[in-house]
Amino acid sequence: MATGVEELLDMLYEMIEDAKNMPLSSDKCILERDKALDLLDEVRGQFPMELSEAKKLIAARTDYINSAKREAELIRKQAEEQARQMVSENELLAQTKQKANEIMRTAEERSRDLRKAANDYCEDALRRTEEAVAEAYDEIKKSRARFRAVAGGGSQNSRQPYDAEADE
Repeated sequence: MATGVEELLDMLYEMIEDAKNMPLSSDKCILERDKALDLLDEVRGQFPMELSEAKKLIAARTDYINSAKREAELIRKQAEEQARQMVSENELLAQTKQKANEIMRTAEERSRDLRKAANDYCEDALRRTEEAVAEAYDEIKKSRARFRAVAGGGSQNSRQPYDAEADE
């Protein structure tokens, strides 16, 4: 006969709609009891099967929703962790850049200080060398003058001994 509950209910509805009215009553009718009971028995027989299918569909839907929620939660946690990691990496990068800038500033300051110290040392060494050379040059001039004086006088210089203390 009919296969689905809806179809069986439609058939029962048509049977009631097509039934003859009872004499002197418009809201009561005469039905074939056996046909109506057979249709109800078929409906009752179909319910467990359709109900179990509906329950299976609802359970599958619930499992699917729960699975989707778990997956969404996992994705959210992974995204949060990735965001946290990216923020951490960005903070680390910023700290590293700041530290590098500090090191560069320190190195530049130290380089300037060392350059100044080296320049001052070289200037001082050159000044001392210049003074020493000037003194040596003065000493050479004096010695040359004494030599000329001694060498120029010839015989009279040979009689006088050289006095180094007198030259100073």
